[in-house]
Amino acid sequence: MHHEAPRPARPRPRLPSPLRPAEDERFARHGVTLLLKRDDLIHPDLPGNKWRKLSPNLAAAAGSPLLTFGGAYSNHLRATAAAGRLFGFPTIGVVRGDELAHRPLNPSLARCAADGMRLHFVDRATYRAKTRPEVLEGLLSLFGEVCVIPEGGSNALAAQGCTALGQELRGRTDVAAVACGTGGTLAGLAAGLDPGQRALGIPVLRGGFLGGEVTRLQHEAFGRRAGRWSLDERFHFGGYARTPPELHAFAEDFEDRHGLPVERMYVAKMLYALTALTEEGAFAPGTTVTAVVTGPPYESSVSR
Repeated sequence: MHHEAPRPARPRPRLPSPLRPAEDERFARHGVTLLLKRDDLIHPDLPGNKWRKLSPNLAAAAGSPLLTFGGAYSNHLRATAAAGRLFGFPTIGVVRGDELAHRPLNPSLARCAADGMRLHFVDRATYRAKTRPEVLEGLLSLFGEVCVIPEGGSNALAAQGCTALGQELRGRTDVAAVACGTGGTLAGLAAGLDPGQRALGIPVLRGGFLGGEVTRLQHEAFGRRAGRWSLDERFHFGGYARTPPELHAFAEDFEDRHGLPVERMYVAKMLYALTALTEEGAFAPGTTVTAVVTGPPYESSVSR
């Protein structure tokens, strides 16, 4: 009698994620306590906000193919492709840029393809118009009935999924800080905190548009602006995917101090911001600040 080999068990998410103190004199001399919320340890393939944002969308899709968007090094595309492999549904990634320019595939896109994602390249003008009805209709005509998830995975369901992050920090911090690309994590984090706590978002893109996006997401997810939150727009280091030597030096020093692998596009900018804000006296003595570590340092990670 033939017996099929058992399928390997899917790793379960580690929730709630660990919350650890970080002894650092740059904070201590100002009377500030720094904690690290290790959301990067939630899941080996779907770490941090990727799991929190994707899981409610996966439940809503109920096994339908997922179509989503990202740049050539998108961590969101990687996470979506990994989810498709783990849970057994098709995935389509709409990639910004000419296909010939991305052949051979870089490590991020190669990982997506290895996980079964169908890659569809579009020019930058089409990509900028990806939310227009005519563009979406064109994609649906190519791929049929799919569940569409926006770039970065940020929609109302994602914001609702990220409320658990705030709830896990209730009574444990005064300020919860997170790096922001598309705003979904901050929208849910702020909604999940207690009224006396506040969320701080550090945008990694320049442009000043993110406040409106977070507000829109909260209204879609919760029907109102939810929780206390603010943005500090000063620490994008010139724009998305800009990681100058000063930022790399800071990240390497933080790694040496705390034994923490620091992802450069998001986490390094947030940690740098918290260090600078502490030096500026932005946090009163006695304040506990939690840095949400949203993801690991994927190789060549330069897009959301």
